[in-house]
Amino acid sequence: MTATRVLLADDHSLMRAGLRALLKEMQGVEVIGEAEDGAEALRLIGELYPDIALLDISMPGLNGLEVAARASKEHPRTRIIILSMHAYEEYVHRALVAGAAGYLLKNAEEGELELALRTVAHGQIWLSPAISRTVVDALSRGEKRAPGPFEILSARQREILQLIAEGRSSKEMARRLDLSVKTVESHRTELMDRLGIHGIAGLVRYAIRTGIVHPES
Repeated sequence: MTATRVLLADDHSLMRAGLRALLKEMQGVEVIGEAEDGAEALRLIGELYPDIALLDISMPGLNGLEVAARASKEHPRTRIIILSMHAYEEYVHRALVAGAAGYLLKNAEEGELELALRTVAHGQIWLSPAISRTVVDALSRGEKRAPGPFEILSARQREILQLIAEGRSSKEMARRLDLSVKTVESHRTELMDRLGIHGIAGLVRYAIRTGIVHPES
């Protein structure tokens, strides 16, 4: 039987070590790489072609949702499972819109990790049981949802939004993205116009509310 090849991505080394130890005990599962931020995770997905990528939702630079969105388009054979402390239905919805095949809570039981991997490896969707209930409840209520960042913003705009929310200056963003400061500021202006938000504080609040960044990141 061919092993399920897994990539781990989390900016906390202890979290990666714990996941690695758990996966090592599972038959037919092989950890083929690790990343400590979203950009590295996206690069390794393109280089290693894992069957499944386990992505922390709140990595710096590129968060797990953004990596999922890009990987699902650029490397559709890699299935994505988002790891998160947040059971909010809104975040789960954003993850599924971004292309994730699973959403696993970090406080889940050990056995749930293996169930998630097996389910996603067989082409199905996995949601932690507590999350499944909230999603079903929301659907049963017929709740209408305003378009989120993955529907109304470009990948570059989402990346700029995350960096703004992380407190990066225009110069830092320009250096990180290999752009001119003028181009970064132009993106920021377009971002504010698109969202109807004027001011950095408003952008930060929007980024937190929609899961682009998280309070603990």
